[in-house]
Amino acid sequence: MFNRVAIIGVGLIGGSLGMSLCARKLAGEVVGSGSRLENLRLAVELGAVQRFAATPAEGVAGADLVIIATPVSATIPVLAQIMPRLSPGVVVTDVGSTKAGIVRGAESILPPGVNFIGGHPMAGSEQGGVKGADPYLFENAFYIITPTDKTPPAALEAGRQLAGGVGGKVIEMTPERHDQVVAAVSHLPHLLAASLVNTALLTPDSEGVLPLAAGGFRDTTRIAASSPLMWRDIFIANKTQLLEMIRRFRGELDLFENAIEQENEDLILARLESARAVRSTLPAKTKGYLPALFEVLLNVPDQPGVIARFTSFLAQEGLNVFDIEILRVREGEGGTIRLGFATAEEQEGAVKVLGEKGYKVRKR
Repeated sequence: MFNRVAIIGVGLIGGSLGMSLCARKLAGEVVGSGSRLENLRLAVELGAVQRFAATPAEGVAGADLVIIATPVSATIPVLAQIMPRLSPGVVVTDVGSTKAGIVRGAESILPPGVNFIGGHPMAGSEQGGVKGADPYLFENAFYIITPTDKTPPAALEAGRQLAGGVGGKVIEMTPERHDQVVAAVSHLPHLLAASLVNTALLTPDSEGVLPLAAGGFRDTTRIAASSPLMWRDIFIANKTQLLEMIRRFRGELDLFENAIEQENEDLILARLESARAVRSTLPAKTKGYLPALFEVLLNVPDQPGVIARFTSFLAQEGLNVFDIEILRVREGEGGTIRLGFATAEEQEGAVKVLGEKGYKVRKR
């Protein structure tokens, strides 16, 4: 698909892209560059890149695709730095969580013959760095590309090929629409997760409170463990859209506050039911626009090899487990495991097979 790909910033996203490009043989060569030598050496060891360059400018020499996988605040400065070394006809893309400023900035500085297409793979992890990279990170993930009326056809096609080649579900929208969407479904949730953790710290004797945090608090605040520097940059870069979403959220919070203060049971119930109805339409496990999984809950004893046993029973019947999650465990007794299947037929088959083997199993 590409002769030489240069990745600037071989962290979680850049490293995962490199691993996928290498594993799927989508590029003749993948070259990495970045600020930390030990990280680049690890990237070679893990198969994220085949070699690394001392500087981004050296790394992009001869590349027909350049991926800038730096924090959003560094994207345009890095682009300006590498411009003199870019080959004619090269396509440059990024992976940033904000698009309007980056895309318009790139279009304003790039010379003729250098093509830019904005990109944002909506996949990730609270684990940072190339150590957390995964060649399947983008499989069935929502991968947004953001062409404009100035985007050359070659750049648009390269963006589509990259996004689809690494397993992503390719979605196209304008940079401005992208920033509006992610402010609602990505940036505001991260801000709220951080705010919830900080609010819990204000509780008297917070050291005694936080160990009691149950699944709801842990699930809601999981993303607060992500890189603070990265998210600081994202909040500033998408300031206008994020502030609008904060204002809307504050209005919803005020509505709840007044309803609780006035003990308005009908209004509280209506808002909760509205949220529940919308939330119940979302897949239990999503990556972008992934279709809903067909789920099974399975009770198993706490014994060595228990997962291997029940998955072997499913494999013997040709039933593929699409997703698996350990929900609850009582050490020494047992636990509950959630299995996800791609079709209702596989879900039914799993219930039948595991039930016949004596497991307590049910559809969810």
